[in-house]
Amino acid sequence: MTRPLRRGGSFLLACVAGTAIANNYAIQPALTTVAAELGVPASVIGLVPTAALAGSLTGYAVLLPLADRLAPGRLVAAQLTALAAALVLAAAAGGPATLLPAYLLIGAASSVAAQASNIAGRHAAPERRGTGVATVAAGMSAGILLSRLTGGTLTDVLGWRRMLLVFAALCLIGATAAATLLPRQRPQPGPDRRAALAPPLRLLREVPRLRHAVAVGGLWYFAFNLIWVSLALALARPPHSLDPTAIGLYSLAGLLGLAVLPFTGRLTDRRTPATVITACMLAAASGTALLATGLDSPPATVLGLALFDAGCFAAQAANMSRVIALDPRRSGSLTSVYLVLYFTVGVLGTALAAPLLGALAWPGTALTALAALLLAASLERTGRRRTRGEPADGTLRDRLPRTRT
Repeated sequence: MTRPLRRGGSFLLACVAGTAIANNYAIQPALTTVAAELGVPASVIGLVPTAALAGSLTGYAVLLPLADRLAPGRLVAAQLTALAAALVLAAAAGGPATLLPAYLLIGAASSVAAQASNIAGRHAAPERRGTGVATVAAGMSAGILLSRLTGGTLTDVLGWRRMLLVFAALCLIGATAAATLLPRQRPQPGPDRRAALAPPLRLLREVPRLRHAVAVGGLWYFAFNLIWVSLALALARPPHSLDPTAIGLYSLAGLLGLAVLPFTGRLTDRRTPATVITACMLAAASGTALLATGLDSPPATVLGLALFDAGCFAAQAANMSRVIALDPRRSGSLTSVYLVLYFTVGVLGTALAAPLLGALAWPGTALTALAALLLAASLERTGRRRTRGEPADGTLRDRLPRTRT
């Protein structure tokens, strides 16, 4: 039986997740400063966020499954220590030849944020799993929302190199706390250990509910990236012609999503993830419909973004809870498959934002995102009818694939 976390364990994991994920974004406001100091073109230094994203995908694919095999305290502490070392390497970089590989490592090590969510769900009682995952999701969301503001402020006060060292110190503090407070016992293997090591593509092929979670989650993350990237482009063009600071202020609309996450976790525990996800998709769709009417009214735009972000953030917490519940003993591998494909679909939304904005203008781009959200809601409703009568927490351990002998 999996031991529960110590008191305050979920809060610690939320802090770890927020601190770790912030390192993928904190450097972004300082990229122009970094380029000037290193004497490299902006086009080259602009590869830093790409390196961080590539590293994150690698971490989700390679490091996240380790949560099924290694003790949480040792695993989280080791990855946070590695993250601190990579940040020190980046702070000492004399050029892109060092900085870009350092950010590949930073992105990979920051995948400990996803491990934190996995650990919170694995070590929670089934009736508390949604709350545990939502708590960590709130920490991750806070890290993403505050990362650019914190990184920019520290860069102005201390310089970009010392800013990275501050984040490295925070990671080392988190590593010490994780080693002290998180469980030191290795996860208990299932009855079929070889099945626990099944290749990711086999898990996707043989676990229908995992495929369903990937399809639904991918649709709203496609819409999320499509809206935010195209929004920044649209607001920077006439007739709005806003500067980067003004555009950045719209991201504060995401605070509503952060505020609703604890409530979402409790609702997921009391109802079902499918019920919560369907409601979240409809909320996000209503916000997107409001955005599609145009960007001339800032209050209406902020309200639309708030509903949109809240729906997407809350749905992701509920979906992660459902993936972990498929089999907590193999949740690292299951979550790894989910997140790799989830982010891959999100990259597609990012890549299509500019072409769609040019071809369809802002209303057409927003309506494309709306169609994706409504399709996600439809798939969720269909899936709920198909699985009616199964356990409310989504547990399918007895039906997961076993290795043939």
